[in-house]
Amino acid sequence: MAEQKKNYYDILGVDKKASEAEIKSAYRKLAMKYHPDRNQGNAEAAEKFKEINEANETLSDSQKRAAYDYELEHPGMGGFGGFGGFGGGAGGFEDISDIFSSFFGGGFGGGASRTARSEVGEDIQREMTLSFMDAAKGCKKTVSYTRNEPCGACKGTGAKGGTAFNTCQKCQGRGVVQQVQNTMFGRTIRQGVCPDCGGSGRNIQEKCPECKGKGSQRKETTVTLDIPAGVDTGSYMRKKQMGQAAPNGGVAGDLIVVFRVEPHKIFTRERFDLHVDLPISFKTAVLGATVKVPTVDDTFDFTVPEGTQSGTVFTVRGKGIKSARNGTGNLIIRVLVEVPTKLSKEQKKAIEKLDANFDLKQYDKRRRYSDNVEALYGDKPF
Repeated sequence: MAEQKKNYYDILGVDKKASEAEIKSAYRKLAMKYHPDRNQGNAEAAEKFKEINEANETLSDSQKRAAYDYELEHPGMGGFGGFGGFGGGAGGFEDISDIFSSFFGGGFGGGASRTARSEVGEDIQREMTLSFMDAAKGCKKTVSYTRNEPCGACKGTGAKGGTAFNTCQKCQGRGVVQQVQNTMFGRTIRQGVCPDCGGSGRNIQEKCPECKGKGSQRKETTVTLDIPAGVDTGSYMRKKQMGQAAPNGGVAGDLIVVFRVEPHKIFTRERFDLHVDLPISFKTAVLGATVKVPTVDDTFDFTVPEGTQSGTVFTVRGKGIKSARNGTGNLIIRVLVEVPTKLSKEQKKAIEKLDANFDLKQYDKRRRYSDNVEALYGDKPF
């Protein structure tokens, strides 16, 4: 029985018709979530990370994806009777068109008319630590890093002036060449990267004197980030074409800055809601009072009602963290009634005298507790 094929689309959580950008975005989110550095000792996360990379390696390559889609639609074909699948390599095919060429003697989707490879540079990822307040209120930060920067003198082509190159004569500018072979199955046409131009479709006549024909230069780069209010740990920003330069004058990769937010001494947050513990005195809890409560911007007057119990939670709308996309969160106040310690003899006597004046009816929880005890055991504890 043929082994069931893994569904790479399900692994990345994307539709089969997903674009390259959607696949790339889904992969990055999952890779950050299950990265070994964030899940040390978690074997399940490590296996998941391996699956995610395997899925991305196939779906991010147009040729491998086309072959994979065919296998999904034709389960059990086994790569056309043991030809080693569609992945290329020794004894395999480098393009989906090669498969049809080998069986039907012609191309599929153009075959030899395939154009030169379009290169894209690698992305660069950096982590940035932000203070709680900078993340909550937004800020400007700079990040410095070293990258292969596209050469300005030749526009990344590696040719002097960006134009000193000829069309490759071996592949006629297509970037690929075909080899015809006669096998026991008949005539096969195999397609591969042009060895003369490396798939670029052109040969440099005169190398750029600035980058020595590399098309890029190793440079220290500094980028300024306008970080919006409300970013949190795991949030990231992308700066287009600020990653590694691409070969053959292609599009440079992106810079991806992932944020880590430091904890605060007073506040905690849950998305855009701000949480704060408010310690109050016994007097304030009993009689009520107006107290100052902090936010990320300033303080405001908050009225504590009389008879407030320790642990009571109040929600003040619109006093949380501001976000351009998600509006403003709420401020969640948890009241903590603080009991005084190290009392003098006079203070203890005053409290005992005060407590003697209170009737059990003035207490809610103590009264209910006493009633429940009496119902169970026929005796009041107070």
